[in-house]
Amino acid sequence: MSDNQQAITEDQWRQAKLIWDYHQMHHELRPVDAAIGLGSHDLGVATHTAGLYRAGLFPTLVFTGGNSPTTAKVFPRGEAVHFREHAIDLGVPADAILLEPNAGNTGQNIILSREVLAAVGIHPKTVLLVSKPYMERRSFATARKLWPGVEILCTSEPLEFDDYVKSIGDEKLVLDMLVGDLQRVIEYPKLGFAIEQKVPEDVHGAYESLIHDGFTSRLIAS
Repeated sequence: MSDNQQAITEDQWRQAKLIWDYHQMHHELRPVDAAIGLGSHDLGVATHTAGLYRAGLFPTLVFTGGNSPTTAKVFPRGEAVHFREHAIDLGVPADAILLEPNAGNTGQNIILSREVLAAVGIHPKTVLLVSKPYMERRSFATARKLWPGVEILCTSEPLEFDDYVKSIGDEKLVLDMLVGDLQRVIEYPKLGFAIEQKVPEDVHGAYESLIHDGFTSRLIAS
């Protein structure tokens, strides 16, 4: 256990788990027309997408994402490029993967991936979004806003909260990211970026408490 984790109280962990669970959509997976793997710092997205392809859930997938300050060193040629290479290493045929290497945010992930699919004649009715575990709800709300005619399902690598924290290796950062993504779920509909999502009272209370306790490094000005 690291010093960061020792500094986080039992109550803060409980609050973080409430938010973690809320961020996940708990969709029941079934075959879809196409999948989109959303680029990030988390290579587990590519791993999970590859596994779902091998399970026969979709015939075509798009990896989307350029670079951000948090991924440039890890994926110097861009998130989507590295995700594609990882998926090929895991047995996904190269011709099943479309590449979208320019997106810089979730809205661009959706819009540009839709364009990449359309360019090869694919106009899906059902799409599976594969993301980081705490980004499922925000990606769902974004896609529903920007791609309203398509049925959206969401999934992420099936990790328990504690296991995910260990995989990242920075406990405070994970809590900061949970809080930051929830802020975006709350605020982005007002800006026209996403559809509104109901936030249960206990989740909103946990959010406000963690902000009060200083888990704020991923907040945006609202």
